[in-house]
Amino acid sequence: MPKSDNQKQKLLHIEQLFRTQTDEAHTVTVSQIIEYLEQRGIRAERKSIYSDLKTLCDFGLDIIKGDGPRDGYRLASREFELAEVKLLVDLVQSARFITEKKSRELIAKLEGLASHWDAGRLHRQVVVADRAKSVNESIYYSVDVIHTAIAGNVQVRFQYFDWNAKKERTLRKNGAFYQVSPWLLTFDDENYYLVAYDSAAALMKHYRVDKMLCIETACDSREGRGVYETIDVAAYSRKTFGMFAGTERTLQLLCDSSLAGVMIDRFGPGAAIRPWGSDRILVRVTVSVSPQFFGWLAGLSRKAVIHAPADVAAEYRGYLLDILQEISDNTPTRKETVTMTLPTDPILLLSVVNTQLRDQYATLDELAKSHMTDPQAIIEKLAAVNYRYDADQNQFR
Repeated sequence: MPKSDNQKQKLLHIEQLFRTQTDEAHTVTVSQIIEYLEQRGIRAERKSIYSDLKTLCDFGLDIIKGDGPRDGYRLASREFELAEVKLLVDLVQSARFITEKKSRELIAKLEGLASHWDAGRLHRQVVVADRAKSVNESIYYSVDVIHTAIAGNVQVRFQYFDWNAKKERTLRKNGAFYQVSPWLLTFDDENYYLVAYDSAAALMKHYRVDKMLCIETACDSREGRGVYETIDVAAYSRKTFGMFAGTERTLQLLCDSSLAGVMIDRFGPGAAIRPWGSDRILVRVTVSVSPQFFGWLAGLSRKAVIHAPADVAAEYRGYLLDILQEISDNTPTRKETVTMTLPTDPILLLSVVNTQLRDQYATLDELAKSHMTDPQAIIEKLAAVNYRYDADQNQFR
């Protein structure tokens, strides 16, 4: 049989046939292979097909034949098994920093790792719409630039934006460029972050990659290696809630025993946990204390409280009281707050009094009058925990 002009492509077409048309439930016979090649202008004989299959097997393709006399051939294994491709598809779907458009493009490429039949099953399970996705299409370019800068040991420059109430991008620092030394890309709270050293502030900071614009490499060499090498990357992510910076503190959380799994999920299996009574546990963790941490803790309701240290516990109580103050339906103005009984616990009293002095009352006498109590009684109770009233600052310090 004379050879056709594209005969050299024969093996490539056979490989493509096996990758796209065969799987555990679908096989092809030698006759079907010949017909497939003919549709592409390639002539073939049965004898040559057997030789081609042997060549592909010798090259590394796992082509097998069924046990029955009429069974065809199929590709038995692939670089990625179907379960692995499904996992990758799920990761792309759930990643908020990947835009909807790019998610569909990536999923289409992942479907190419499976047979035509399995790709159809993957496509039916794909749900991208109505998810909270990034709208910054340049994030992939930004990630590539960051990796290039890290590999080249140079700094990066970029603009950084926030959203306003009109859903418009507003550039920070009036559009001026940030310039930092990139050290690490990390994934936290469904967002991609750059951990970089800010030379001007002399500390490590983190930036959401999907909020970067016009990123480019700079000529300056990276700085902050010594600071970066002191960071435990895994612990850094666990301690920093939502990647918002705060003061790093070691806390004791008194929790319902049912929250043991929640604590391990959040802080890792290395978190120090011990029983406290019959139905509670004491958890010792190091976190960056911030409103984001307090918000996470508040979501656990009464099942978790800050046991120590006392100043962080007081700060948390003040955080909760501020929220209650803001959402009170019975308070038309801050100065018309409904009178509530002052707490007897000195630390809690300190938090309540300082918060109200800051937000509602110009003097301690005014606060005491509102609560129908003696200001001297407040002074004496807080003096017992070494806090004195500063009239100029209108705060106990």
